[in-house]
Parts: sequence; structure tokens; C-alpha cells
Amino acid sequence: MMLSSDPDAVLLQLRAACLALTETDEIVSHGIPAFRFAGKMFAYFRHNHHGDGRTDVCVKTSGRDEQELLMEMDPDTYSWPAYIGPSGWIAVSLADGVVDWALVAARLLSSWRLAAPRRLTG
Repeated sequence: MMLSSDPDAVLLQLRAACLALTETDEIVSHGIPAFRFAGKMFAYFRHNHHGDGRTDVCVKTSGRDEQELLMEMDPDTYSWPAYIGPSGWIAVSLADGVVDWALVAARLLSSWRLAAPRRLTG
């Protein structure tokens, strides 16, 4: 996998998308940018995580069935994230030239909904 040539620019665009969602903030978690709602994480930015050569955003899914379906449907976009995959997370590629920001925004919203209280998602 090719590294993003400008991970800072990718992070800026991702940050804007995450912080546009209601009542979100950004923290550093385990040394990487993380986005949360009321203390519940809904997105992590990873660039060359443990030398994997990838630039991704990790988002929540409804569980293993959704993870497997996404990876099967589009293995160039979706992958199993180290450490957090077993907890229902999926990695969405943010590699140069292939980022579908509308898809990223939809995945962020879905992940945010899984973290947000019903009063905001209902």
C-alpha cells in the first residue's frame, strides 16, 4: 500500500468532517488523532501505523457481519484494523488518489451514530 504523500492535508480534511458532526471533539489517543462524542470514540486517524504503509480512518461498524461484508465488497477501500478490529471497527483507506470523501463522510456519520445517544440520532 502506498503512503499518502501529505497525511497532514488528509488529516485536515478528516478533522473538518469529524468536527462538523454534533458535539464532537478531538483528542490524542494512543498517540494518534481520535474523534469522540461525549467520551465515546467514533474515529481514529492512522498514518503508517506500526509501519503498515497505510493512511486510514478507523470507524465503528455494527459488528463482524458488516465488517466482513465491507471488506468483501471493496477490499481496496476497507481493511481489518490492528487491535480494534475485534471490537467492531473497520479501516477506510485514505490513500492518495482514491479517497471518496462522500463515502468517508457516510462512514463517519454511521460511526458517530453508534457512539451518540438516542436523543441525537432518533
